Amino acid sequence: MKQIQIENGVIRYYGNRVGRVTEGCAVVDPMFQNEALESFLRKQRNIQKIQWQDGIYDRLANSQEDMELAKGLKDVRIWQLRGDVDVHMKFLALSQMEQQYGSPKPDFYIKVYEGASDTNDLEELYDKFRYHPPSGYTGHGLSISDVLELYDETGSSFFYVDRYDFKRIDFTEPQPAEEFIHTMQF
Repeated sequence: MKQIQIENGVIRYYGNRVGRVTEGCAVVDPMFQNEALESFLRKQRNIQKIQWQDGIYDRLANSQEDMELAKGLKDVRIWQLRGDVDVHMKFLALSQMEQQYGSPKPDFYIKVYEGASDTNDLEELYDKFRYHPPSGYTGHGLSISDVLELYDETGSSFFYVDRYDFKRIDFTEPQPAEEFIHTMQF
C-alpha cells in the first residue's frame, strides 16, 4: 500500500481518509498537515489549490462526507455590498431592497470569499461565515443583504441573506437583447 494516495477523489494518508479533491481544490484536515503530504498534493496535476479545514477527517471517518459528495457538494462564493454604494442599501431585507433599489445587482457587490465548501446547507454556511470565517475571507461576518453563491461545473445558485432565512435570487446581469438588422434587397 502507498503511504499517500488519491482514490475516487478521497485523499488517503497511511490508510486514513484525510481529505477530498474536487474541482482542482484539495481540502484536507489540518491534523495531517505535514511536509510529505503537502509535497505530494502539490505534485498532482489536477490540484491547483490546497485548503486545510478542520473536521474533514471526522466527516470522512463517519462517511458523512461520502453522502454529501454523492449528492453533489458545491463550492461557495460570498458577495457583499461594496463600500461605495449608498449606505442605506446595507443590511436591508430583500423586500425593502427591491422596493427601494430594485433587485440585488452584481455591480453593487464585491466577492469577499471563494473556496471549497464542506456542506451545501445554507444555515451551516451562515454560521461558518458569520462566526468562524476561514482564512482568505476578507469581508465582515455574513449578514443581511449579503449574497451566498453555491456553484459547480453545472452553474450557480444565488441566495440573498434575508432577515430570518435565505431567498433564492437571480444575481446575473441581464443579457443585452440582440439587435436585429434588417437588410433590404433591391
